[in-house]
Amino acid sequence: MRKIKEARKKYFLSLFFVFFSFFSLKAQDSIPPSEDVSEKDNIEFQENFFKALSNKAIFNYQKAIQFLEKCNELDSNNKSVLFELSKNYLKLGRNNEALEYIKLALKNDSENIWLLEHQVYILRKIAAFDEAIQVQKKIAQQFPKKKRFLVFLHLQNRDVSSAKRVLLELKDAKLLNSRLRSIQEKLDYKQPEKEEVKNKIVSTDLRSAFEKEKSFKTLKLLLDKLSLNNHDDLLKYSEKGLALFPAQPFVYFMNGKALNNKSQYKKAIQSLQNGIDFVIDNNEIEAKLYLEIARAYQGLNDTKKVKSYKNKAAKILK
Repeated sequence: MRKIKEARKKYFLSLFFVFFSFFSLKAQDSIPPSEDVSEKDNIEFQENFFKALSNKAIFNYQKAIQFLEKCNELDSNNKSVLFELSKNYLKLGRNNEALEYIKLALKNDSENIWLLEHQVYILRKIAAFDEAIQVQKKIAQQFPKKKRFLVFLHLQNRDVSSAKRVLLELKDAKLLNSRLRSIQEKLDYKQPEKEEVKNKIVSTDLRSAFEKEKSFKTLKLLLDKLSLNNHDDLLKYSEKGLALFPAQPFVYFMNGKALNNKSQYKKAIQSLQNGIDFVIDNNEIEAKLYLEIARAYQGLNDTKKVKSYKNKAAKILK
């Protein structure tokens, strides 16, 4: 009997390492489990860790947490367990617990890129942008290209001047990509002081209200009306909106829609992808952005990409 039990354990552990390798390949932010626990508890630790990963894979996050807590009892300083606890609590929408566990993990490995980026993600979800910016700066010290994400964080924090400063620093370091160049152009765009309204189809009152107030609320109403009939001015006012509200994904959606209407599909894709970077906990707008990207790829006759982005939208809306 003892030999049979030992054989089962070896078989189980073999399965564990096969599956763990699979999960590591599927998720770059995976960290291998520690082997610092005693030999006596090692098998139990690995069995529970494997069960946790298996349950997480089938979206059974609460069950995964139960197995991870058993791992935590066996090795309370294991950063892999703390990281997985944080990810599972985040999936359940329990952001405070997620943040608590990632901070505990960082005590063991303060420079770990996966842990730090996960912390930034949580901080964005709870709108703690000042703290997220400080963490991202730390990440950028190790990986200069990751300084690019500071632009998005500053914009979400409604700090346009800091975003512009980082853009200039990135430009000097030759680290600007096409998305950031587009954002820089929008931020540098200066609006004319007065503009004649030529088309009367949309309410003049709504147009004039926006020109006077420059509020996002008024802009949203205006863009919604313009989009109903694919109005020519949708592009003009969405461009104005991007200059005024560069962190609002809704404006990127309308801008992409307007560009698609004019068959400017490549520009539409770029704008819509910029908008995705600013989405936080809003499945509806994220799905709309993906569907509009699919529409752009439809115009480019790229059926593979069309299917891919439609699937992304469908997955979000499930």
